[in-house]
This record gives sequence, C-alpha cells and structure tokens, in this order.
Amino acid sequence: MARLLLVDDDAALLRVLTDYLGHFDYEILTANCGAAGVELARSAQPDLVVLDVTMPGMDGLEVLRTLRHETDVPVVMLTGLAEEVDVLTGFGLGADDYVSKPFSFAQLEARIRAILSRAEHGQREGGRVLSQGDLAVELDTHRVRRRGEPVKLTPTEFKLLVTLMEHPGRVMPAEELVVRVWGKEYAGQVDYVRRYIWYLRQKIEDDAEAPRYIQNERNVGYYFAGAAAAPPQNQEPRTKNRVPSAPEQTTDNRQQMAESAE
Repeated sequence: MARLLLVDDDAALLRVLTDYLGHFDYEILTANCGAAGVELARSAQPDLVVLDVTMPGMDGLEVLRTLRHETDVPVVMLTGLAEEVDVLTGFGLGADDYVSKPFSFAQLEARIRAILSRAEHGQREGGRVLSQGDLAVELDTHRVRRRGEPVKLTPTEFKLLVTLMEHPGRVMPAEELVVRVWGKEYAGQVDYVRRYIWYLRQKIEDDAEAPRYIQNERNVGYYFAGAAAAPPQNQEPRTKNRVPSAPEQTTDNRQQMAESAE
C-alpha cells in the first residue's frame, strides 16, 4: 500500500481528498502547514507528497526546496496560481508534476498512480549500470555520477535519462517519450519533454547550449548521442540560459492539463 502525504492549509480540501484517495487503497497522511509537512515527510517517509504552493509561513516551494535537500520522494504541486514563474520554479526545484486548482480528483489520482508506477518500475530495474563517457547511472540505487561526482536528479529526470540511454543513437519522438516516461495518461503533453530535456542538460552537460549527450533532430525527437558523437547539424536553436516556457493552463473539465506552449 502506497503512503501519500497531503500538505495543504485548506482543512476542507484535505478532508475531501483523504476520503477520495482512501478509496484507492492508499495510506493517507495529512499536514496543515509547511513545517508540519516537512517533519511528517522526515518521520513517515511517504511514497509521494501532494503539496500546496500557497500556504502561510513556510510555503510549498520552500517545503519542496527543503525536501529536495533530503530526499527524492516524488512531489505533485497544487496551486491556485496560474503564473508561469510558479510553474517553472516548482519544476526547477524538482517537482514531478503540477496541478492547478480547481482540479478533477480523478485526474489527480491518475497523475499520482502514474508517478508511483514510474518509481516502482525504477526499483525493479536493479542490478544494472548504464555508462557512457564520464556519465554513469546505477539503476538499483538511482544514483547518477558524472566524472565520479554525484548528480542529483528527480525521479522524473532519472526516468527520462534512463529511457534515452537505453536506446543510444535512436531518435525518440517526444510523443513516445512522454508516454514512456510520464505514462499514457499524459499522451500528447509533449511540452513536458522539452522542459525536462532542458533541466537534464543543465545537470549532466558541460555546456547545455552545446550538448554532448542529449541531442535532438529538429521536428523529429531527441536521442542519447554517446560520448564521442558529434552534434547533429540540424540541432534546434536554443537561447542561452532561458528556461522553456511553462505550458498554458486551462480549467476545462475543472482540471489542469499541461499543454504545449508552442
């Protein structure tokens, strides 16, 4: 039984979410403020955290920042804010997903299930090490090293990197990557891929603007090139140090969906 930690200052929402998610055989823990959420995450070691952004005192972004210094537990952010900076800040700090209020409880549960499935799949991949150039990925421990130094990746970043490294040289369309990494519930939400490729390049490349490992074929997809491969001539242009824009937010069917910003 997966253990979920819900952190939100809205007591009514916590009660309703606890009741709804309890029907899916989850163990539910709740905290009504950021500080309590951090302490409960430390003591209870949940399998996933659902975290509100806008809380008094220690807000959700500060909670996420604290958690990421201590654990790689998957985190889904909840917020009533639609501003791009909040989305980008959350993903930049290591959030695995982002859902905007008001949202469909069924959609939130589907996102939770997809993330837990990815984490479980990663645990079953134990015993192997993927190595390319100065990059080494331990599948059993989820450790990534570059030149022997640890590289901190979120569970989603790790899954994306492993997916690319397991198919070296093969150009994988964004549509395929989003289903492989995020799950079929995310089919079509290709902006996730573009944004997470950007984050991965910042962490594993010497120069994210001239990547050695993760490269792309314009209008086709991305591929893991390997240590000795030269960058393709038709690589898409990127603006230095510019984070890809957040997906457009919509409340159709009262649920947030990340859509392509392009």
